[in-house]
Amino acid sequence: MSILVAIAALGGLTLLLAAILIIAYKKLYVYEDPRIDMVEDMLPHANCGACGYPGCRPFAEALVLQKTLPGKCTVSTDEGRQSIAEFLGVDLGVEEKQVARLACAGGTNVAINRAQYVGVQSCQAATLISGGGKGCFWGCLGHGDCELVCDFDAITMNEHGLPVVDTEKCTACGDCVEVCPKDLFSIEPISHRLWVACKNLEHGDAILEDCQVACTACGKCAMDAPGELIAMENNLPLINYAENHNTQVPIKRCPTGAIVWLDDDGVAIRGKESKKIIRKGNRSMGNS
Repeated sequence: MSILVAIAALGGLTLLLAAILIIAYKKLYVYEDPRIDMVEDMLPHANCGACGYPGCRPFAEALVLQKTLPGKCTVSTDEGRQSIAEFLGVDLGVEEKQVARLACAGGTNVAINRAQYVGVQSCQAATLISGGGKGCFWGCLGHGDCELVCDFDAITMNEHGLPVVDTEKCTACGDCVEVCPKDLFSIEPISHRLWVACKNLEHGDAILEDCQVACTACGKCAMDAPGELIAMENNLPLINYAENHNTQVPIKRCPTGAIVWLDDDGVAIRGKESKKIIRKGNRSMGNS
C-alpha cells in the first residue's frame, strides 16, 4: 500500500512540475524571427564591430528589425550586402569603408633610437621606460603590438619596423587604436587620402636630428592648401575633412614628406620637394 502511495505522490509531483514548466514556457517565451539566423549566415562572421554593433548576430537582429541597413557592413562584399537587402526587401544603404591609418613614418632607416630598450618586446612595456628610447618621443616604437592584436592579419611590420595596414583586410575594428601607447592609429574613411604621417609637437628643424621625415611645423602645407582645408595646431597640420580634400597641392612643398597622399593601396606619395629617402639600413646616432 505504501508503495502505491509513493508512486501516486511521485506521479502527482511530476505532473505538477510539468504543468509549472509549461506555464513558465508560455509566459517567458520570446519569439525570435527566423530571418535573423538566415541573415546572420549571409554576413561575413568577422564580428569586428565596424558596423556599430558588437558582432554579426546583433547586427543581424538590427537588420531584421530595420534599425540599420546592410550597407553598414563594410567588411562584406557588394554581392553579400545586396543579397541581404533583397532578402529583407530594404534599401542597401551606403557606408564608406573605414580603415586604420598610422600617423608616423619614422622607421629605423630615418629615425634614431637614443637608448636601447631591453625587455619584453612590446610597445606598451617599452613606453613605461622613459617613453621607449626613440629620439622622437611621439614616434612608433616598432615592437608590433598592433600586429599581434589584429585578428584579421591586416597589419604587418615592414623591414624598417613600421606597421603597414592592408586596406583590403582592415575591418576598422579599432584594436590597433586601443593597443598603441603612442596613440598613432585612428580609424578614418578610406577617402581621407591627404594624410599627416607625423605626431611630433616640436617646432623647427631640430627634430630632424631624431627623425628625417618629421613635421617641422614650417606651415607650407597650410599656406598652399585651398580655402580652410589645413590649419596649424600644436605645431602640426590639422586637415579639415569637411572641406574638399581631394587635392595633392598641400604635399608638394613639404620639405620632409610629413604630409602625404595615400594611393589606392595606402602607399604614401610624397611631394617633389621632400628629401628623398635612400637609406635601406638602420640610421645610427651621429649618422645623418
